[in-house]
Amino acid sequence: MKRLSGFLLGFSVALALAFSPQPAGAQQPPPAAPLKPVSPSAMQAARDLLTVKGVNQVYANAIPNIVQRAKDQFLANNLSYQKDLNEVAVMVAQTEAGKDKEIGEQMAKIYANDFTEQELKDLTAFYKSPLGQKLQQQEPKSIQASMLFMNQWAQALSETIVNEFRAEMKKRGKPLG
Repeated sequence: MKRLSGFLLGFSVALALAFSPQPAGAQQPPPAAPLKPVSPSAMQAARDLLTVKGVNQVYANAIPNIVQRAKDQFLANNLSYQKDLNEVAVMVAQTEAGKDKEIGEQMAKIYANDFTEQELKDLTAFYKSPLGQKLQQQEPKSIQASMLFMNQWAQALSETIVNEFRAEMKKRGKPLG
């Protein structure tokens, strides 16, 4: 069962961008604001919420994907090292295994900073409710349908605008191709 909400969709896009190679000299985003200390119970409430929302599914393959990307970069210029790079990739993936949990912990800290402990508990209760479960099941379809509509709408409007440009430029004696 796919348990993905709009947040997860947005987060997965952000995560993909974060793990994609950046060109040299690419502008980096400003550092995040420092987080205030939170109580252990608030952290647990945040972890519970993120667990119920299935957020760990978003970053579950972060390490294998990063290792694969690094291996592919080296392989591009060193084809004769393929066997060794494959072996090293397995070794590095094993060495780094579990570090993806840092993502979940930092997300929990962020949530514990952004919401009160009670709000986190209330949100967890909501996502465990039938409506919350329906939201998690249905929202990906709703988002997909919305994105499809927006793309079709933008395409239709774009055609209208292009035609308006052509008509206006034709009136001015400067037809567009």
